[in-house]
Amino acid sequence: MLKKSDLDVLKADIESSERIAIVSHKNPDGDNLGSLLAAGLSIEKMGKRVLFVESDMIPEEYTFLPGIERLKPADPDLETIDLLLVLDSSDPDRLGENKILLDKSSKVVNIDHHISNTEFGDINILLPELSSTGEILLELLSQMNLPIDREIASLIYVAMSTDTGRFTYQGVTGRTHENVAKLYGYGIDAYEINTSLYQRRSLRRTKLFIKAISGMELYNDERIGVVRVTRSMLEETGTSMDDTEGIVEFIRDTDSIEAACLLKEIDEKEVKISMRTKNIVDANKVCGSFNGGGHSRASGATVEDTIENVQKRLIDEINKYL
Repeated sequence: MLKKSDLDVLKADIESSERIAIVSHKNPDGDNLGSLLAAGLSIEKMGKRVLFVESDMIPEEYTFLPGIERLKPADPDLETIDLLLVLDSSDPDRLGENKILLDKSSKVVNIDHHISNTEFGDINILLPELSSTGEILLELLSQMNLPIDREIASLIYVAMSTDTGRFTYQGVTGRTHENVAKLYGYGIDAYEINTSLYQRRSLRRTKLFIKAISGMELYNDERIGVVRVTRSMLEETGTSMDDTEGIVEFIRDTDSIEAACLLKEIDEKEVKISMRTKNIVDANKVCGSFNGGGHSRASGATVEDTIENVQKRLIDEINKYL
């Protein structure tokens, strides 16, 4: 539940601050981008100057988002920030190079829904019971009476839809659907948004998807599914790691699979794990053993090791639950 004391302090801080910046985690996703842009546009409508901090390359499927052109890399010579809003980031390291902004900020507000959040802010608004950071933001803006219009509501819808697997994940509740209904009240066109998000996959991305899935390996009576995406596969298909979106969910949706794993080879000895589970395996705890985390049903980690070694270690860890 949102504490009125936190809301009063946060609203007062926004109103009194001259230099406000908003940042989120590297490797941006829909919740990350939707929440960041929605928060920034709302605060701008209060007459404030806002720095929308770019964290990384923007995946192609999100380039249609209103306000996306506002995202800019932080100036390394940036002076002190009065107020820094950190969205959807469970710990400071998730900010990558933008972690330096924490030291340049007079006050840090940490807004997140990950159960693994380390509470690094001066104000921590952490609601793991909500489906997404976008859903938290909607309740924040509503309860603080901050501006919400059609564009802002559309961004929050993107945040909620993408972080809930189109409203299919375990964290979706009646409260989630009530909040979505509120977004419709601002005039969002959900059909147009969903078409932009889910029905414009490029042919090269489809080719990567086919190549990756065709190499799926199964373990423990077909209850663990592992797919690798290597650098050579990206070269062959003319794609990037951003084009792996949706692969791990496809693995999870196979009937027998309890734990779905996507291993992305970033470098010879750097691998990113994306993990989804159904009922038994706690993805947050498994990825926590690799210094990652997230949610019990969806988590990730970055590991400095070869993709072969990471796969073996990951399977061994998952087998402890099966």
